[in-house]
Amino acid sequence: MVTIIDYGIGNLRSLEKAFQAVGVEVLRTDDPERVRQATRLVLPGVGAFGACIAEIRRRGLEQAILEAVDRGTPLLGVCAGLQLLFEESEEHGRHRGLGLLPGRVIRFPETTPDGQRLKIPHMGWNTITRHQVGGLLDGIPEGAFFYFVHSYYAAATRPEDVLASSTYGIPFPAIVGRDRIFGVQFHPEKSQQYGLRILKNFADLLF
Repeated sequence: MVTIIDYGIGNLRSLEKAFQAVGVEVLRTDDPERVRQATRLVLPGVGAFGACIAEIRRRGLEQAILEAVDRGTPLLGVCAGLQLLFEESEEHGRHRGLGLLPGRVIRFPETTPDGQRLKIPHMGWNTITRHQVGGLLDGIPEGAFFYFVHSYYAAATRPEDVLASSTYGIPFPAIVGRDRIFGVQFHPEKSQQYGLRILKNFADLLF
């Protein structure tokens, strides 16, 4: 079973249905105690980083998440949920994140290094470049397409935490991970077969 942390921001039904489509039982909860007791956690996110982390804290979920991870519970952050794993974000001010991975969340530049203007947000299908094989990326080929919607990206401090990258004017992390903490910047529930494979891989990972 995976437990989706429901902190009241975004429609989680599509993510729940995606897990169910690959045979994974799902619990959605905003109960800190159930988060502490979960065997696998999913942290979704839609919208602004500051609003997401504020609501997580208002509901008493931050400490529950940190305690579960410290106990060894696998955690997958999705979209803004990936960004929340990092230390801070510069989106609409400066906001402290969960601090589970070192790095900060920054906005895409208005222009590329060669002077081309970038349309922000980055929205649509894009390929990934793998930096590892197996694990969360088991069965995901080089150049697989995923669906992205975001204006900010995580600048990871440790290159080894970037399991796969994509490019939108500049390279950025598409999948991050260390130990039992993972994050995907794209929407797996909107990414067809490979998105579903990522969710299934997370549910099946052995530690």
